[in-house]
Amino acid sequence: MWVADNWKDYNVLDCSRGEKLERWGDYILVRPDPQVIWDTPKKSKGWKKKNGHYHRSSKGGGEWEFFNLPEQWSINYKNLTFQLKPFSFKHTGLFPEQAVNWDWFSEKIRKANRPIRVLNLFAYTGGATLAAAEAGAQVTHVDASKGMVAWAKENAVSSGLADAPIRWLVDDCVKFVEREIRRGHHYDAIIMDPPSYGRGPKGEIWKIEDNIYNLIKLCTQILVPNPLFFLVNSYTTGLQPAVLKYMITTALKDFPGTVTADEIGLPVYSTGLVLPCGASGRFEGK
Repeated sequence: MWVADNWKDYNVLDCSRGEKLERWGDYILVRPDPQVIWDTPKKSKGWKKKNGHYHRSSKGGGEWEFFNLPEQWSINYKNLTFQLKPFSFKHTGLFPEQAVNWDWFSEKIRKANRPIRVLNLFAYTGGATLAAAEAGAQVTHVDASKGMVAWAKENAVSSGLADAPIRWLVDDCVKFVEREIRRGHHYDAIIMDPPSYGRGPKGEIWKIEDNIYNLIKLCTQILVPNPLFFLVNSYTTGLQPAVLKYMITTALKDFPGTVTADEIGLPVYSTGLVLPCGASGRFEGK
């Protein structure tokens, strides 16, 4: 498993009975996690000193309960600063486990010895975008949500990357790639973090099981002949690491490189074990 264990401003304090106890900077949150099916003693003091608790409803969705939590605050990861705010469906605007991928591709960008153009699809609030830009890449950031792109720009300002070479685009990811093919544009690296289900800015329906492989194949048409890397993340139960590896290997069979895939996770402070948080597939160019 690839573990995001370089955080100083974030950690999983404990997890039990369908919930995880997390420290986000100076604040402690309790959020549901479907992976946490064990019933271990909740010994951490944080369970009783939480600043926010997301209660999942049996009818779907849920709501936040706050205890002295600001509307917005920030945390740091190395040279990056992210603005956090609890919003619908338990999220805070950041997936800390992705830091293990940021570290991986940032090192590749720094060692490339050539200008690197990165395309980040389903780019959310810009964690991967900012990590790539901070490493020296030119980044095209694409997300269908205007609000998420605005949030990502806010994170760029916080991280001192307001003037970095980043193109911010509110667009349907599939249609954007199709236009890039027609324009003849190419990228040295591609990152995608597709949702299980979503809609584009004009109501386009995205269902990951039906669309992900075709999108990966589409993206091969905008890769340079010797790509630096290709990263696909999945939080969908059916898309296990072996499935990601199979898709990437077959779609990128004409490019020189190797493919690996694994679960990604976060260390749990109370037990020393690792909480699984999804999967990633990585193509690494030769």
